Amino acid sequence: MAVPQIIPIAHEPGYRTSTIGRFDGGQFLASITYGSPDGFALGDGWEERNRLFVVLHRFDHDGHHQGSDIWCAGTWAEQTGRPHDAGSVAARAEARLADVLAGLAGREYGDIAIRPFRLTVDGVVFGLVTECHGGGGAGSTTGPSSIRTGWGSRLRGTASTTPDAAVKAVAVAVRAHSPGGLRRGLR
Repeated sequence: MAVPQIIPIAHEPGYRTSTIGRFDGGQFLASITYGSPDGFALGDGWEERNRLFVVLHRFDHDGHHQGSDIWCAGTWAEQTGRPHDAGSVAARAEARLADVLAGLAGREYGDIAIRPFRLTVDGVVFGLVTECHGGGGAGSTTGPSSIRTGWGSRLRGTASTTPDAAVKAVAVAVRAHSPGGLRRGLR
């Protein structure tokens, strides 16, 4: 089964999709997420290559990607060095996310429906990327750090899965790398 042309994503306050919705110019998907360059492998110095990004993707009313604001707040190494400081990487990311969201005229949080897209910034892949999985099934994922979720669970039944369909969609993927998370919506 092919990936649908438009992927519905449910707004879930207090969870990974708490910062998605519509604004005067169309739709938006915003998040704070760790990401590493394509081909990244754990090893010496990984803490410097794993970076925290603030991401704002904008779409027209029909779900076509119109542009992205992607900003690096710092590295995992920096965050672990000052995890609770007011100037920490996480605190800078939270402040930047609030600023970019405040700049969306007519912003209303809610469900969105967007088309797959992909872009690479500083070697890190971002987007709602379609993939083929073993067995011929298709799927989609958001980058850089992804959690794959079947349609019926995380997207609350906005589409359905058949036994032979490997179609998957992802809420905005945010991976909290510390026991306490990053404070807001990073479970």
